[in-house]
Order: sequence, then C-alpha cells, then structure tokens
Amino acid sequence: MPISVLLVDDEPLVRAGLRAILEAQADIEVTGEAADGAAVVPLVRQLRPDVVAMDVRMPLLDGIEATRAVLRTVTDPPRILVITTFEADEYVYEALRAGADGFLLKRSRPAEIVHAVRLVAEGSSLLFPASLRAIAAERVSDRARSEFERAALTGRERGVLRLMCCGLSNAEIAAELVVGAETVKTHVSAVLAKLGARDRTQAVIAAYESGFVTPGTAG
Repeated sequence: MPISVLLVDDEPLVRAGLRAILEAQADIEVTGEAADGAAVVPLVRQLRPDVVAMDVRMPLLDGIEATRAVLRTVTDPPRILVITTFEADEYVYEALRAGADGFLLKRSRPAEIVHAVRLVAEGSSLLFPASLRAIAAERVSDRARSEFERAALTGRERGVLRLMCCGLSNAEIAAELVVGAETVKTHVSAVLAKLGARDRTQAVIAAYESGFVTPGTAG
C-alpha cells in the first residue's frame, strides 16, 4: 500500500508543489489538503493518512497546537512531519516536543522531501539536525535529568539511545553493535517505554534535555 499523506499549509503554492513532488512517487499518495491546522483533526479522522505534512506557522491553529490536538483526540494517530522555512526555529522544536516526528524545510530538494516522508512513515530513524540539537541542549533542566535517571536505562539501552541520537536506523544500530535487528528493536522499544516517549524523536529530546547527550557527543 502507498504511504498516504495529508498536506496542511496556508500557502496554496506550497501545497501544490508538495503534491506534485510526492505524487510523482509510486509509493506515495496525497489523499487530502487543508489550509489551516484547525481542519486537521476532522480530516485525519476521515482520511486516516499515514503522514500529515503540516506547516508549523498558520493563521488560525498552528502546527504545534494541531499536533497536540491530533495526538490527544485521534486513536492510532498518523506520523506528523512539520514544515518550516527556517531550520533553527523554536516553533519547530516545540512541535517536536508536542509529538511531531520530524521536520522538513520548505526549500528542500524534491528528493529530500520524498526521503523525509518515507523516513517519518517508517519511523525507524530520525530527522533531528545540529540546529535542533543546539536548541535542545539549551533546555537542560534538573527536572529532565531526574526523570531520565528514574527511567533507569540499562547500559545497553543507554548505548542504543546514544546511537538513536546520532540518527541511526535500527539496521545501522544493529551493524554498529553487531547484534540482530530484532534485538535492537527490543532495546528501542524498552527505551521508549521507560522514558514514556511516543517515538524516537521524543526519546532523543529527553536525552538532550536531561544532559545525557550534548551536541558534541552525538553525531
């Protein structure tokens, strides 16, 4: 089955450009569009997309609040890819903290846009570049540190989390640690459960905000 995508952006030209790029791929299908975050929850319930590609700044309901609304009210919610003009954007970081799974720059090349959609849909690796790592590192707090320590990750789970913070996929982590892919999947699941994280993005944010990793210690 193709990856189904809902496009949400208040600029018609942006939506048209993304639709043209994505629908040129045999494995991706754009099933709907919206001009504001306020329309996202009803459309997600109606269309059940795999991925919502959503502008982070919109006039009525921005991507941060729309992300929160989807995750709060929709059973089995889609993956959320926020779209932004600027990479080092506090709005993007807040959307990721709210539960978005990755982000996409509006100036990205077509191949990068397609890759981002596939990556987020798959959910086995991460879009979290240096600019966002720097923002995360500024959010280190005693509370986050305490919560991280209470999670009591094992040594192996900590090692897996460090590699997740480098953006490695499960297959790449397996190769790095010389273990099976299923073993890595088990460790990743344990890390997410112990940290109370919805996905890899949330786990990586927890790792940075606790000081467990810093921009200089993750690739």
